[in-house]
Amino acid sequence: MTVPGKELLFLALGGSGEIGMNANLYGCDGKWIMLDLGVSFGTPDYPGIDIVMPDLEFIEDRRDNLLGIVLTHGHEDHIGALPYLAAELGVPLYANRFTAGLIAHKLAEEGLEKEVEVRTVDIDARFELGPFRLRMVPLAHSILEMSAVVIDTPYGRVFHTGDWKLDEEPILGEPATAAMLSAIGDEGVDVLVCDSTNVFNTQPSGSEGDLRAGLVAAVGAAKGRVVVTTFASNAARLHTLGEVARATGRRLCVAGRSLDRILSVARSVGYLRDFPPTVDFDEAMRLPRDQVMVIATGGQGEPRAALARMAGDVHQIKLEAGDTVVFSSKQIPGNEIAIGRIMNQLAAKDVLTVTEKQAHIHVSGHPGKPELAALYGWLRPKLIVPVHGEVRHMHEQARFGLEQGIPAALVQENGDLCRLAPGAATIVERVRSGRLVLDGDVILPADGETLNERRKLSWNGQISVAVVLGARGYIGSEIQYRGVPVEDDREAFLDEMNEAAEQAASKKARDRDALKEAIRLGVRRVATDWTGKKPIVDVLIVDV
Repeated sequence: MTVPGKELLFLALGGSGEIGMNANLYGCDGKWIMLDLGVSFGTPDYPGIDIVMPDLEFIEDRRDNLLGIVLTHGHEDHIGALPYLAAELGVPLYANRFTAGLIAHKLAEEGLEKEVEVRTVDIDARFELGPFRLRMVPLAHSILEMSAVVIDTPYGRVFHTGDWKLDEEPILGEPATAAMLSAIGDEGVDVLVCDSTNVFNTQPSGSEGDLRAGLVAAVGAAKGRVVVTTFASNAARLHTLGEVARATGRRLCVAGRSLDRILSVARSVGYLRDFPPTVDFDEAMRLPRDQVMVIATGGQGEPRAALARMAGDVHQIKLEAGDTVVFSSKQIPGNEIAIGRIMNQLAAKDVLTVTEKQAHIHVSGHPGKPELAALYGWLRPKLIVPVHGEVRHMHEQARFGLEQGIPAALVQENGDLCRLAPGAATIVERVRSGRLVLDGDVILPADGETLNERRKLSWNGQISVAVVLGARGYIGSEIQYRGVPVEDDREAFLDEMNEAAEQAASKKARDRDALKEAIRLGVRRVATDWTGKKPIVDVLIVDV
């Protein structure tokens, strides 16, 4: 069992080698703390799955030495796994007011508000957890109250960025200034653990305050009903869109549960107090088309979100020829097909779409190379450890950091246990990491039997064989199949499989398991000969 000694350890269980699902551990003097506990979302590799989470077996086995979970901000890839995994760990959560409000909603939905303790800290708080002295440092991002974390230990100081950017006009909140960050650098930073998401971007991410003119122009040019879709968590963008609605003389309607939740939590902690009053769906549809603007979820193509339902004509808000949908967001890699499907549905209605490629209506929440270089210069770390990126992103940031004068870089992936100090940083051990999936209401391993069977079913189909045996042996069989690519010659295919089942079942001197396996192989052989596929074959033997 790994117990941190007189050393500073780092272990990513999620978010290193991938974008999303962040879960980072720091260890020293026998204790651990965790920074963030997020999710990623299902892909075609996980049929039937919406939510993917980190496997926490490593720290679950050491939960007696875990002191707490510190949350940098409220995005799903940083807090989304809390309702499913935090209760099992049994430690307090530490989050600022806005993030704590989002977490409270999540825990309440799962009935866990009394089982998981949430301790609210200021956005610039200082506090201690065992041998760790923590300082929260507000940085700009595409959500309210993002805090980097300075971690002081007896063996060195870490600046863990969380997600961040530089923003000269952030609209909401007051991120740390260059002078504040330089002062932290003056005190000494041993390790910079840094967001790698936008490292290939050679331009700054851009300021939230620069978007108002582009959004006013896009909405102002629209002739009919306007829908603007954006990331629900971006309260600063919601503030700007409220101003856009006023500037263009349009009444505002909000469509999407996550938007309602963000507005509620933001207002509860003092933000968005001047957001315009909204109209409900019925009134939005009664208003003249050029007098309403809808803010909707679904810009990433989510099939159950408001925009997808509007595109599919199953939402109370109806879109018609001449209406406009403004995508005030960026396509997250992997979502291109889903987004394209919705855009095609909109195009079929003769609805105009406007994206960031056509107008200045979105800026990223992650740093490009100029912003990374600026942070390096202010903090002057001795070592950079890239996180929050695919392998190519992290290696690129390591190269870039070395080019910018950082003395050393360590590229790690989920499951690499790293000793950051004392001595040169190195990977000392490979530990278990992996993924869990939320399948309905059940949490399962992503590489377990259920998902492997489901993948096989989706790829190859399934055949059910019921064989009836009597005192004198084989009587008959019934076969059904699903997802096996035989359509035109169904009867001939069934006849040949029944014949294979009869031949296998008629052989003597077989125990029951051997008999079932012979039938399974015989039927699958016919299916493979016909289709080139190897479907799952289930065999039931009925005695009469």
